[in-house]
Amino acid sequence: MYRYLGELLSRGASNALASGCVDSALPASSSLMRIRRYSEAVGDDDPNFFTMVEGFFDRGAAIVEDKLMEDLKNRESTDQKRNRVRGILKIIKPCNHVLGVSFPIKRDNGEWELIEGYRAQHSQHRTPCKGGIRYSTHVSVDEVKALASLMTYKCAVVDVPFGGAKAGVKINPRNYSDNELEKITRRFTIELAKKGFIGPGIDVPAPDMSTGEREMSWIADTFANTMGYHDINAYACVTGKPISQGGIHGRISATGRGVFHGIENFVMEASYMSQLGLTPGFGDKTFVIQGFGNVGLHTMRYLHRFGAKCVGVGEIDGNIWNADGIDPKELEDYKLQHGTIVGFPKAEPYEGSILEADCHILVPAAGEKQLTRKNAPKVKARIIAEGANGPTTPDADKIFLERNIMVIPDLYLNAGGVTVSYFEWLKNLNHVSYGRLTFKYERDSNYHLLMSVQESLERKFGKHGGSIPVVPTSEFQDRIAGASEKDIVHSGLAYTMERSARQIMRIGSKYNLGLDLRTAAYVNAIEKVFKVYNEAGVTFT
Repeated sequence: MYRYLGELLSRGASNALASGCVDSALPASSSLMRIRRYSEAVGDDDPNFFTMVEGFFDRGAAIVEDKLMEDLKNRESTDQKRNRVRGILKIIKPCNHVLGVSFPIKRDNGEWELIEGYRAQHSQHRTPCKGGIRYSTHVSVDEVKALASLMTYKCAVVDVPFGGAKAGVKINPRNYSDNELEKITRRFTIELAKKGFIGPGIDVPAPDMSTGEREMSWIADTFANTMGYHDINAYACVTGKPISQGGIHGRISATGRGVFHGIENFVMEASYMSQLGLTPGFGDKTFVIQGFGNVGLHTMRYLHRFGAKCVGVGEIDGNIWNADGIDPKELEDYKLQHGTIVGFPKAEPYEGSILEADCHILVPAAGEKQLTRKNAPKVKARIIAEGANGPTTPDADKIFLERNIMVIPDLYLNAGGVTVSYFEWLKNLNHVSYGRLTFKYERDSNYHLLMSVQESLERKFGKHGGSIPVVPTSEFQDRIAGASEKDIVHSGLAYTMERSARQIMRIGSKYNLGLDLRTAAYVNAIEKVFKVYNEAGVTFT
């Protein structure tokens, strides 16, 4: 019932690096257009998802290969260095392991059904592996491999020390009762545990499409009471848990909040906005959201809070539009009550594709391969912010570059989820919540600081008119009690997204990539993963 596929080297696409498809003798300026290749997926309007990701990887690898060789400070010859670089790039590219499982469940009506699921581990250059579990009828081996590889590069971009992984169970959760979903989730956990595909130091899942805190709590409880019963860190086997089960404040909104911070870092950068003919800031920006799930909702909420105006929202069952703006709280309440955004009284139905609507910022936050060569020429947005994984095909990506449209790539933009998952994992290993040890000390220190300032002023100027009040500003008053766990998480996420954006900008400038932020992000990730492999060495070769 198991299909365990060890794929240590890729057979087809990765041979391109070794076979000399990159003319590395050319200088970067003259060979840039030759080496910025668009993979085998170009020309196919419905490309294989894993082939898409490998193609994007090849673009980054082709650009950075010569620089990786230059940075090797050893006694090897030029040919030996090139063999080393290309060899490590071939190791990075494929998925290391893919586990396929099939197991039966007894449904509430007494029928038996066979459930199919997968877990892909792309890279163990850092451990544990990290990646979500999704429930969808579209789950396939290629999909989990593609998403696992994206996770490797995503973690590298935001400096989270995990390898990439992903899991999927091939079901439509709407067709199952809560009791049946619990059976499926717990049994899938056992199947992963039996093959060593879950554990605090091995492989740590998280929520994804159609899964959330409830499913993560079932996973943690199942592992902790079976394979992990002897492990004090057992509840670190999964992130995205409820607070009562070792979760962390801010995890639910983390991906959407990260999308906002990612957009903010580029929208506030005058050099990029000038290339798009826009002014920095959110005040004059309109945006459209495709997918009003967890990521879309929180992205909409934060963009709205900082001054941008949402003019359209799209879902699988319909689109809505209001040129005067849509309030995220009102729309959220309507959807909770009616189960759909269709019929929202403060907006009109939008006929046609919401992806082609007139706006400044388009946020595809639904599924992969939404922007293709068919609709890319019709997109009116100047900024595409990839809240979902893989929403843009290579053909569409090429068209956007030609049209001078900035695409903020998925492997950077939606990394807020894994960043806060990292914080939760650390919290579980430390067995103490953030701020607990320092909260009272910081509060007392801040009050003593105010008192010290007041006493100093009174000693200098006297108290003839009474005490000299020292009144904190509203910002300081909000922080005077010290940082809560949520404050620390939000601050850490904002800093992570800002630092990673700066790295991408520097690489884009260094290699003269212009608006090709995706290739800049892949180069950033490849450099980091390569360094780990090169300095650790490759055993048993």
